[in-house]
Amino acid sequence: QVHLVESGGGSVQSGGSLRLSCAASGIAVRTYCMGWFRQASGKKREGVARILSDGSTSVADSVKGRFTIYQDNAKNTLYLQMNSLKPEDTAMYYCAAVRPCNWVQYEPNYWGQGTQVTVSE
Repeated sequence: QVHLVESGGGSVQSGGSLRLSCAASGIAVRTYCMGWFRQASGKKREGVARILSDGSTSVADSVKGRFTIYQDNAKNTLYLQMNSLKPEDTAMYYCAAVRPCNWVQYEPNYWGQGTQVTVSE
């Protein structure tokens, strides 16, 4: 059985930092492409950062220069380092795994349950 378990969310002030973790079990993250998505209250879910098939990363323009996605294959864990947080980053953050590794053609195979990030002024 596959589980993606996010942690690290919380409440921070504007300008603060958080690091989200997504611990995977039942799959090896190195055999999937992993990504982070978020959904703010009343809004559609959006992609935040993804690892691509060649190992490079893609981040949304709204978080470019502030968020970094990376994974530790030995720990089977995906991370999202979030710096210079803004109130508009407030959302539920989800990790996801997709295979084949093509974010455009395929929907993620697995989703985590989410971790809440709240950024105050």
